[in-house]
Amino acid sequence: MLDYSKEADRYDASRGGEPRAAAAASAVLGLLPGDARTLLDVACGTGLVTRRLAERPGLRVTGVDRAHRMAQRAAARLPGAVVIGDSRRLPFPDASFDAVCTVWLLHLLPGPGEAASIVAECARVLRPGGMYVTTVDKSASHDVGSDIDLVLAPRPVRPAVDRAEAVEAYAAEHGMAPAGRAGFPGHGQGRSPRSTVDDLRRGWFTQVPPDGPLAERFAAALARLPDQDVARPDPWFALRAFRKRARGGGG
Repeated sequence: MLDYSKEADRYDASRGGEPRAAAAASAVLGLLPGDARTLLDVACGTGLVTRRLAERPGLRVTGVDRAHRMAQRAAARLPGAVVIGDSRRLPFPDASFDAVCTVWLLHLLPGPGEAASIVAECARVLRPGGMYVTTVDKSASHDVGSDIDLVLAPRPVRPAVDRAEAVEAYAAEHGMAPAGRAGFPGHGQGRSPRSTVDDLRRGWFTQVPPDGPLAERFAAALARLPDQDVARPDPWFALRAFRKRARGGGG
């Protein structure tokens, strides 16, 4: 996994910046009930999306991230609204928030147990009747059927822990039922052959050692593609919403 404290300084520029953040926040807010007054953004990163979420009138947004450098950047954007904390042990009491979101988090976890534990924590701090919103199928979102995807198709991949079906099962274990879905474009994240080689070199593809022979083979094949600096289509990210059962509610 990437060191996100080290990634903090280049994170926004390499992840679509303000346009992507605006699209993500708009999609998340579109899944929240109109009466939500408090929202926790878990693994808020640099706070680019968090700040956009906080622009909704009447919604008080809190961000939490365990990477110190990321949290520092987020705190500069939302003074007094960001804390350092582990998403597996959120530093908040039970039933603290009307809504909770995890945007681009679950796919980073090493296995289903870890992903399920984060969903459990989100459910714990969510009030009965509240809404949990999360991205799902992150890796699949980047496969847009381009020539780059064809080159990378043989690479080893680990089973995705954020598959929509898996996340639905994690949520169900903690009293949360499906309540909506949405999608949004990853503005500025379309890959070019040259940028994909750079990603290989820095370990972006976690199952391909950046200094190994497999990375070299992929890099050579990517270097033979046309239009080395032309970005292919942007990814399309998927969101799912889950509502926590109200006290005394049915299944």
